[in-house]
Amino acid sequence: MKKSLLINIAVTILLFSSCASIVSESNWPLRVTSNPAGATITISNRRGAQVYVGTTPATVKLKSSAGFFRKESYKIKFELSGYDLKVIPVECKVNGWYWGNLLFGGVLGFLIIDPATGAMYKLDKEFVSETLTKTTGSIDNCHELKVYGINDIPQNLKHHLIRIN
Repeated sequence: MKKSLLINIAVTILLFSSCASIVSESNWPLRVTSNPAGATITISNRRGAQVYVGTTPATVKLKSSAGFFRKESYKIKFELSGYDLKVIPVECKVNGWYWGNLLFGGVLGFLIIDPATGAMYKLDKEFVSETLTKTTGSIDNCHELKVYGINDIPQNLKHHLIRIN
């Protein structure tokens, strides 16, 4: 009787264990910094929904799962007046603890619990630190196209003309 009870308890523990959910998490901290500090950061998930808006430096908790057996991905947009816009991807990868389900026989953990809780994934990095580049040109002139007749070209632009025969 004692032997079968112990076997039943051991089998139950093995079947209902879920390594990543027990020893890990499904929301991961990400530290975001920039040089210079004070940049506005906007973090969007794979669907394009904004999950965070703030300034650097910041620490944000991000979900690693986008659904059952679906890892999340993010884009971090850095904006600061006088500096170029920068977008950095952040991906999620399989959490090493998830494979512990195979070693310890956690079938439910492997197929249901860890995928459902999102603990089967983790962020591919713990921090993002970006050096922003100063803007070199005026954005106002980049979106403008003007067509001139040869006699209407302003004097200050005539030195850019190239004769084609």
